[in-house]
Amino acid sequence: MAKLEKLRLGVNIDHVATVRNARGGNTPDPLRAAQIAQDAGADGITAHLREDRRHISDADIEGLMDVLTVPLNFEMAATDEMQKIALRHKPHAVCIVPEKREERTTEGGLEVAREENRLAHFIAPLREAGSRVSLFIAADQRQVEASHRIGAQVVELHSGAYCDAFHEGRFDEAEAELVKLREMTAFGHDLGLEMHVGHGLTYETVSPVAAFPNVRELNIGHFLIGEAIFLGLAPAMAEMRRLMDEARA
Repeated sequence: MAKLEKLRLGVNIDHVATVRNARGGNTPDPLRAAQIAQDAGADGITAHLREDRRHISDADIEGLMDVLTVPLNFEMAATDEMQKIALRHKPHAVCIVPEKREERTTEGGLEVAREENRLAHFIAPLREAGSRVSLFIAADQRQVEASHRIGAQVVELHSGAYCDAFHEGRFDEAEAELVKLREMTAFGHDLGLEMHVGHGLTYETVSPVAAFPNVRELNIGHFLIGEAIFLGLAPAMAEMRRLMDEARA
């Protein structure tokens, strides 16, 4: 059997900013977290600039663009304001996500199939500016096909349903969600899309996903930042990387 390509790990630093903003002031500093993650071997840093600025701020994005030597994956809603910010900074990658002000975290995937025309026009200038465009979607064939049709280069499949079912002990549901993720990573790869997976992944849930041969990158944030409170960010990442590499082998 051919050896699988090494799986990339993207680290989301949003919730370092959540802790900072809970009290105000400058600490803990998301830029420091990004630099630690970068030094510890992160293949990219993800930051979601929400419309309400509940965690990452505009200044954080400016700082990340200045200090990072690994790619910045700029998560954003499909709004005019966010498009202007992305076009000004021209990050390596932009990941378009659904966003509701009342949600605690991103719930579900982007509805691409119903909004093909709008999203096609929205992402075109981002691609022309040189940013790689990713769409955050459910593991659903209609959404994968629509993402391909409108010109996305990458799709990130939402793994939250799988992870939630696993941690709540609904193992049959977790297995069914895992099958969907596996099938859709293969389907998207066959269309020519680069396939990523993210949302809710933990030490307990990462290995089956990391073993999918067509996945190129996992994006993990909340769990790693939580573990960093107890272990430190670099050791928390090292354990995640070990599990990913083990599964990949």
